[in-house]
Amino acid sequence: MKKVIVDYKKLTPEILTELTEKFPDGYADRDIIKFDNHHNEIIEAVEVKTNNTTYLVKVSCKLHYTMSNFDGNDDLELDSSGHIVIDFPDELPPCLDEDLIITDEEE
Repeated sequence: MKKVIVDYKKLTPEILTELTEKFPDGYADRDIIKFDNHHNEIIEAVEVKTNNTTYLVKVSCKLHYTMSNFDGNDDLELDSSGHIVIDFPDELPPCLDEDLIITDEEE
């Protein structure tokens, strides 16, 4: 079985559906897996499995927002790579403020 680490920016409809089905009320501390990445940084993720792949989805405020605002019947906007385009509100809660979050570009 293939294992993939994925960020909320790379979610596909399939992965998001699996996440919301596995964690309908959100994930808890006991659901979070911690491991070191190749930069020796601690990564926190939740695990979700499909038929042939185990995904470790990085935990973040934006992942929680995306999961809690996802309705399986939504028509999702996808980018050219097939990843979900997420529209965050104009007024971001503090945990979603871009200035407070380290992005992949800053890592």
